[in-house]
Amino acid sequence: MKIVRYSFFFIAFCLLLLVVANCKKKSVEKVKFHTNYFGLTPGRFVIYSVQEMHHDVDLNPKHDTLNYQIKTVVGDEITDNEGRTVQEFKRYKRLSSGLSWDFLDLWTAIITNGRAELVEENQRVIKLVFAPTLDKTWNPNAYNSLDSLKYYYTNIHTPTSISDLSFDSTLTVTKDKFSSLIDYKVDNSKYATNIGMISKTFKNLTIANFDTLDVKKGNEIHYKCTSYGFQ
Repeated sequence: MKIVRYSFFFIAFCLLLLVVANCKKKSVEKVKFHTNYFGLTPGRFVIYSVQEMHHDVDLNPKHDTLNYQIKTVVGDEITDNEGRTVQEFKRYKRLSSGLSWDFLDLWTAIITNGRAELVEENQRVIKLVFAPTLDKTWNPNAYNSLDSLKYYYTNIHTPTSISDLSFDSTLTVTKDKFSSLIDYKVDNSKYATNIGMISKTFKNLTIANFDTLDVKKGNEIHYKCTSYGFQ
């Protein structure tokens, strides 16, 4: 009887350990918010090739293209006008590689209350929400006076490549997508772990008969990461 009783207690003890271990595992999993997709490590820089296109068939040229480079650098901690501790987000511009960088502007960035915010052009925009899931939606302009929009994730934790760069895990944020007989709108961005934004595509075009290649008027801009690192 004692052996049976001890065996029962031993089995019960082992089951209890398994339950505790499983609960601890679930607790650890719950704190994986993946905030490193916003890439706010001080010194982190990202260089983009940028292409702007302006279309108007009533002008000459009908389709005007501008190419340049943008560099973003995560700087020091500072205090914003709301008393929050935020990161400097410095932006630089040059027309081509080999030229020196010209300082463009200073934005600020913060991860707070499950969201990643970037104050750009004095507008506080929610770029990401954590933890990223395919059923999450949010209004990026919840803290500014701009029109309400709907952001959502279309891909999460997926590998991707841009030119000769490969990224193990990325998010895709879709901000606007609309197509009709004469309108075509696309606005999405990709973010990579420990880097931040690696690409962006924005199009707001007037087209002909659903043909996205027959553009009459509008603008588009494309960002592609060409390098990144620390400085």
